[in-house]
Amino acid sequence: MGVEIQMRPRVLVAGNGAREHALLWKLAQSPYRPVLFAAPGNAGTEGWCTRLPLRVDDPAAIVTAAREHGVDLVIVGPEAALSAGLADACMEAGVRVFGPVRAAARLETSKAFAKQLMQEEGVPTARFAVFDDPDAARDHIRRHGAPIVVKADGLAAGKGVVVAQTVEEALAAVDGMMTGGRFGAAGRRVVLEEWMAGREVSMMFFVDGSAVVPMRPARDYKRVFDGDEGPNTGGMGALAPVPGFVEAGMVERVEREIVRPVLGALARRGLTYRGVLYVGLMMTNEGPKVVEFNVRLGDPETQVVLPLLQTDLLEIAWAVSEDRLADVEVRWSSGAAVCVVLAAEGYPEAPRTGDPISVLRVEDGLLFHAGTRRVDGQVVTSGGRVLSAVGLGQDLDRARSNAYRVADAVSFRGKHCRRDIALLNL
Repeated sequence: MGVEIQMRPRVLVAGNGAREHALLWKLAQSPYRPVLFAAPGNAGTEGWCTRLPLRVDDPAAIVTAAREHGVDLVIVGPEAALSAGLADACMEAGVRVFGPVRAAARLETSKAFAKQLMQEEGVPTARFAVFDDPDAARDHIRRHGAPIVVKADGLAAGKGVVVAQTVEEALAAVDGMMTGGRFGAAGRRVVLEEWMAGREVSMMFFVDGSAVVPMRPARDYKRVFDGDEGPNTGGMGALAPVPGFVEAGMVERVEREIVRPVLGALARRGLTYRGVLYVGLMMTNEGPKVVEFNVRLGDPETQVVLPLLQTDLLEIAWAVSEDRLADVEVRWSSGAAVCVVLAAEGYPEAPRTGDPISVLRVEDGLLFHAGTRRVDGQVVTSGGRVLSAVGLGQDLDRARSNAYRVADAVSFRGKHCRRDIALLNL
């Protein structure tokens, strides 16, 4: 059992968010003592990892850098890199890679493709219709009424979904996406879905050509304000594990009814999926239904799931790249983790940047950087989601308390965070 890895392997993580910081943090714990690179990384990854000033959507540049630095394994963080074909480029260059090829990444990069595939396979999901014509989309909304969900077909950095409570709100969303160019090409086609009642759960799976291994179930909080108010964001916090989910046998059900059929459909199209498959679920009265697929680790879910992983992440990623995941025993701790995202003033529409960040001593938790950079020796804000404050504990209450202790140790102008992350009545 296990995989063969030489000591001091050279590993490159593509991306610059808190997810990638968490990946690098976990990889640094490997007994194989990897030499780590980040492309491009952020201010939090400096000092213990070599940063390469590269764009994640430039596969040729990343592959060139991987060759120059003798990189043994590339781990792809964000969807933009997978959409650009980074996994394909690595495979063509003979570089091990953890992440699916571009054709398989369509599960995330085209919501219409994902919905149609689910329909063909009988995978439980919301009823839907796909529109390229804004007038036809408006007619559908007027006929079906609200609440209704409006989704940009392509990638929109986690912000391309509007859960419209009124017909007017839905029509405005269609106008903004299809005719207003709010998300560029990603919004020229929209998917309209029935609204589903229930609680959301995020399930992520390590996947290769021979095996599927579930991670701890998580829940993220997408809306910007307390009480699930305000616009959708890339995620304002998360918790793991989700109480009762494993005990109810839901992990096995999701794998059986959703993950295996989808992977089988891709295989029949000649696509072997390697990396992480993220299933966003709505727990309805009829059982789990798919809200969305992501083709990579979620953010902020990664920040609460990886701290609970006991198995060497490097061993898992290496095994996946060689279709040997079945040879690895993946183990998890029995504790809990809570993440609170610290966002900039104005997020998500117009986040303020360039403000100095100060951090008091952080205990009983972790602080992962996202939208940060260093200017004249000072770490400053550089994006909407600035930092992820993570607390660990034997249970969710203790993890939540520790997470807010970390969050309150950070200050920058206009800092915003939700104060209700991991309150289980939400």
